[in-house]
Amino acid sequence: MAKKLDYSIKENQGIVEVILAGSLDATNAGQLLEEMKKLIGNDIKKINFQAADLEYIASAGLRVIIFTKQKIGRDAEVALISPQQEVKDVIKMSGLDNFLNIEA
Repeated sequence: MAKKLDYSIKENQGIVEVILAGSLDATNAGQLLEEMKKLIGNDIKKINFQAADLEYIASAGLRVIIFTKQKIGRDAEVALISPQQEVKDVIKMSGLDNFLNIEA
């Protein structure tokens, strides 16, 4: 059985913290995407995806990150913070590490 996704999104002075835990996949990526859409039009300087407790990311989850960069953070820095090795491997295989900063 797939683990569910727990997340929270906080914005403070142009910095968005997205804390992720569990699995980000096709069953729940749409819900997170809808939350991220609420940030469109805000003056966002940096978006941090806190991924220490994210155990799995599927292509649907990757699309949320791509959408976030394209629609919200065009001029913002987007970072994946403390991802587990499996998540880091998926990000690198997909080529997202070209525009996504991976921070330990």
